[in-house]
Formats: sequence, structure tokens, C-alpha cells
Amino acid sequence: MWAFLSTYWLDILLTLSWLVLAFAWPLNGGGFWKVDQRLPLNPEPLKNLPKVAIIVPARNEAQVIAQSVKGLLGQNYHGQFSIVIANDSSTDDTAQIVEGLKSDKLTLINTPQLPEGWAGKMWALENGIKAIENQKPEFYWLTDADIFHQPNVLTCLVAQAENNQLALVSEMVKLRCQTFWEKLLTPAFIFYFTLIYPFRAVNDPNSKIAGAAGGSVLIRRQALEDIGGIKALQSAVIDDCTLGKLVKQSGCRIWLGFGERSFSLRGNDTLADHWQMVQRSAYTQLRFSPLFLFGAMAGLFFSHVLPVLLLSWPALLIMAVIYWPTVRFYGLSPIWALTLPISATLFGLMTISSALSYHLGWSNKWRDRQIAKS
Repeated sequence: MWAFLSTYWLDILLTLSWLVLAFAWPLNGGGFWKVDQRLPLNPEPLKNLPKVAIIVPARNEAQVIAQSVKGLLGQNYHGQFSIVIANDSSTDDTAQIVEGLKSDKLTLINTPQLPEGWAGKMWALENGIKAIENQKPEFYWLTDADIFHQPNVLTCLVAQAENNQLALVSEMVKLRCQTFWEKLLTPAFIFYFTLIYPFRAVNDPNSKIAGAAGGSVLIRRQALEDIGGIKALQSAVIDDCTLGKLVKQSGCRIWLGFGERSFSLRGNDTLADHWQMVQRSAYTQLRFSPLFLFGAMAGLFFSHVLPVLLLSWPALLIMAVIYWPTVRFYGLSPIWALTLPISATLFGLMTISSALSYHLGWSNKWRDRQIAKS
């Protein structure tokens, strides 16, 4: 009898918890999971056509750099734009491939040796901006070398910034979702990103929540200079969200949403690929705190594992319903909406691995370069 009552009340508590998460987080209206913050595909025509400098940090990107750069060169933006590829000590043919893509708009630079205290990507961006700062562009478009942008993306980004008086516009590009592990983990990764950084709250100037997606960020030059330039991010592991936070704290408006015409060219085919990606930054998100780690794992067990163990159908149904928009955005079958507890458990193990890596001094590399502790 007592066991039945305990299960009954736990079932109610789990269901209420998911209802609160679904409809009251973030506190300014809920609905973090709706995938409704999207970069407009057909923006109003621009009256002003500001100059844009596109900065691309590139390290060992030989497999994807040609397709990525061709997408940038093919932008139909009618204003003036130029592209700087900052080759970050690549040991493959990245530089040679870029040199073969002849264009007046394209410049290749080789970054100096990485100094102590700098993350590689930030050092590449710093040098890329220095190479073009005399041109005084109104905007910098910071985009990764493994992303392909369809021709009107730059126009859409600039229109979003100009039409809404935004200092920063960032799009969550569409990650590849083809293999089993990508289908299991990629939509879940995006779902939890929007849980931690609810796009509606990020876009609300009255909310303190801020973030960005580092694969594609358009930022006004003045806004970047006002926060101290890339140097303010020099050692950041989660550099994109740090950038969004600094810009918003400076009093400027920012926007983060889903991009439907920008695609990652790099896949995470195996579980190990996903594991490495999450391990490098998960514990950073928890501020390297064992207490926060314990709280996060306890919350994950309560919210995702316990409903499965107790067969709490109302909680599991709510979980699947609010996960479904992300699954649908990636063009997957509704059956994948039922897999969130499995994905969450794996992400929990990756986070524990991230903490162990930090405290035990295990090797933690990204793009063949050691990641320093922050």
C-alpha cells in the first residue's frame, strides 16, 4: 500500500515537473522547445547595405574548406563584402586549397604561433580581424570553416540585424543528422542547448539570459570593440555564449535562432565523435564545480531516468511531445521523440567523463590540439 502511494505521488511530481519545464521555462513565457525562433527566409529589402567582413578560422579543414568557401563566395548580398580565411597552423592541405580558389574577395592569412592563454579559434579570429580592420567594415560575420551557407544567408543575417537594430545575430546552423548516432544524439544536443539558452529569452532584451551559436555569428564592429574585441574571449572554451553574454551585458540587443539554409559539413558518425565534442566543454558549463555536477546528475536521473523506471506515462508523454518539434526540424520519424531518456543518459555519462578529464588530468584535445584548463 505504502509503495503504491509513494509511486503514485512520484508519478504526479514527475508529471508536474515536466509540465513546469514545458510551459514555465523560461520564466518570460515558456516554450523553449518550440523551434519557433528562426532566421527569416524572405526579409524586407535592405535600404542600407553595410560593408561586411567574413572571418573564417580554419584548422585542418582540407575535406570541407573548398565547399565552405565556395558557399561564401556565392553569397548574393548586394553590399560590399570580403572574406578572410585565417589558417590556424593547419598540417594538411587547407592553405593550398584556399589558395586555389581565386577571387578578389578572398584573402588567406597564416596565423602566428598560438600564444599562451589563447584558444586556437579565438587566436585565428583575432588575426583575421586584424588583417581587415583597416577596411572598417560595419559588420563581421564569424563563421566556421565546416559550414556551407546557401546564397542568401548573409542577406538574411544583415537584414535581421538592420531591421531590428540588433548588435549581434547568430544562427544555429543545421547539424548533420544521417547516421544512427547522429539521429539519437544531434536533435537531443540541440534540445538541451535550447533548454540551457532558451532562444526566446536570449532574444528578450529584458531577460538576463544570453547566448549565441558560434558556427555563424554576425556582429557589429562597434559592438565587438565595445566589449574589448576578441581578446575578451581569448581563453574561452564556450566562446560563442560568452560573446553573446558580453554583448548583451553591454546594453545591446542580440538575437539567436535556427538557420534553415546553413548546414554543417562535418558529421559525428560515431558515439566517440559525440563524446569528444561534449566532453571538451560540458564541465566548463558547470563551472568546474563537483556540487553543480552532482545537482545536474541528480536532476537528470529524476527527470529522465526515473520516469522510465516507474513507467510514468504522463511524464514520458510530455517529454516526447516537447522533444518532437526538434526531432521534426531534423526530418526524423516521430519514433525518435521517444528516445530522449536514452540520449540524456548518454549525455550524463559524457558530462561525468568531462569532469573526470578535468580533475584527473586526462588528455583533452580538440582538432589535434590540447585544450588548456580554464
